[in-house]
Amino acid sequence: MFLLTLLPLLLLRDAAAAGILYPRPSESRELLSLDGLWNFALTNSTDPIKGHIDEWYSINFRELDELDIQLMPVPASYNDLGTDPDLRDHVGPVWYQRTFFVPKSWSGQKVWIRFSSVCRAAEVWVNGEWVVSHDIGHLPFQAEISSLVTYGTENTVTVAVDNTLTATTVPQGSISELVSGRIKQSYTFDFFNYAGIDRPVVLYTTPSTYIDDVTVSTDIDGANGFVNYLISVEGTDTVTAKVSLLDKAGNEVVSDTVLNGSLFVQNANFWWPYLMDPNPGYLYSLQVELLDASANLVDKYVLPVGIRTISWDSKTVKVNDKPIYLRGFGRHEDSDIRGKGLDLSLIVRDYNLIKWIGANSYRTSHYPYAEEIMDLADELGIMIIDECPAVNTENFSDELLENHKKSLTELIQRDKNRPGVVMWSAANEPRTQYQAAEDYYKQVVAHIKSLDTSRPVTVVNNQGADNEHSGQFIDVASCNVYHGWYDATGDIDVIVSQVLSAAKRWNELHDIPVIMTEYGADTQEGLHILPSFVWSEEYQDALLSKYFEAFDQMREEGFFVGEMIWNFADFKTAQTYTRVGGNKKGVFTRNRQPKASAHLLRKRYWALAQYLDNAEVPDDLNDYVFGGSTIKDEL
Repeated sequence: MFLLTLLPLLLLRDAAAAGILYPRPSESRELLSLDGLWNFALTNSTDPIKGHIDEWYSINFRELDELDIQLMPVPASYNDLGTDPDLRDHVGPVWYQRTFFVPKSWSGQKVWIRFSSVCRAAEVWVNGEWVVSHDIGHLPFQAEISSLVTYGTENTVTVAVDNTLTATTVPQGSISELVSGRIKQSYTFDFFNYAGIDRPVVLYTTPSTYIDDVTVSTDIDGANGFVNYLISVEGTDTVTAKVSLLDKAGNEVVSDTVLNGSLFVQNANFWWPYLMDPNPGYLYSLQVELLDASANLVDKYVLPVGIRTISWDSKTVKVNDKPIYLRGFGRHEDSDIRGKGLDLSLIVRDYNLIKWIGANSYRTSHYPYAEEIMDLADELGIMIIDECPAVNTENFSDELLENHKKSLTELIQRDKNRPGVVMWSAANEPRTQYQAAEDYYKQVVAHIKSLDTSRPVTVVNNQGADNEHSGQFIDVASCNVYHGWYDATGDIDVIVSQVLSAAKRWNELHDIPVIMTEYGADTQEGLHILPSFVWSEEYQDALLSKYFEAFDQMREEGFFVGEMIWNFADFKTAQTYTRVGGNKKGVFTRNRQPKASAHLLRKRYWALAQYLDNAEVPDDLNDYVFGGSTIKDEL
């Protein structure tokens, strides 16, 4: 059967456990990008393992007459780049291949190949030799290939990528064979299952003895700060260390000579969220140097560090002992043509819109976002609820649990040092109404806390507080509520009471802070109906206004700590009659232009920033409207 033929591809060998530091060149490290146009081939969905059987990884694709070779950009999702639904809707393995050169000067060093993300399962060969496999999308993996490459001549890398989702993958899905013979992937989550090598691929070097990992935690005492660090070193050479903290100008603030220590920073510049301080997102640089017996440099790595604390109790979440109120979004890595492929122009545009609208946070719904996206969040002071790829989890099993834990381990390993990450999200909308979810999420949350206790943990639920089995384990309740849309459609007048009832119950039952992580209404841009009617821009504004009213009541009661609209921008979904070209709940269109709701939300977010944090409101929100007077509408 077809279902059985895919299993060997899903039971891949794990990548070697190690540090997964972002690749940064330095005096001791060099870096080459493998981004560009790769050769690309589809397999026939009725014979998905043909590439493995015929050993395509050992053959130059151009010599395979049977293959229809295409050129495929990396990074990018492959689905929307063609004109044939066979590419868009392909289920099963696809194959990528390209050649590359390794400089002669790299001989004698360790050479690594690193993939920032492949969606979803990947298997990698270099010069026909198996290198590494990885089976979780949106997270990086790497392998040392020093002994497999030839120096100063051409090498080949081949990657098999499988987008198949099953009952035990993260996220889950199922496959079936239609009467036409076509294989179809089904899933319950409401975003398109984009696939491919969607983030950068690089080669980089390290010395034989090198810095493998850096773990940082920070603390504050009055105006002073502490940077606590642990450096992991691999290799056999005898080395000493110098660990220095540099300010933004590159000046050394403090240093030490131990691999496990604490740096005291007098009159520190703290990391603050956007609009909570005139100087948000302040980052120091932790410079780690390994030295030989003659004090010559062996290896060097520099890590951005923000000095801040996170604390929480039954009512509040605090940064640097100051209560925060999250104003933000659920989001997606999604855009025309490239799908989830990394696009630096799009990233910059998105952050400019986030700042323009006065938001200070978002959730990485429903998977880890690119490291480059996370870097900018740290730098700009944007707070992140960091979510693993588990969405709509059901059919709980031991194998699923282990894969779920593995995704969290890799996520926390990647993002543990980021000041912008203020909370871990274990899942989005899991089926916690089932009794089996209780032990499952008890173990999931315990696993997170075994890896990091410095941040609160949440599970994003669409179940009512009395009808689910995860709330007793989490630190913050995150609830998704769609009154006025999925239920009581069009009944604007009942929203306030329903929202208050749903959100308050989480605090009453579990005595923890509450965030509304999703609410909203689909809106077709340019559709105007008076009086307001579903799908119109007027209806989206009317619905949001009622939610705002409920939010303000709960915020004044002291347990409500954040509102995140669904969604930042329109995004693509699977084909369904409930979606017209995708999910249209964005306040921005898919090409990042504002709907009427973006202007409404901007007024609210800046009003909250002014009221809560004394932020200065932009001049263009004080538009001239009447009789020589300046009216601050809703501010």
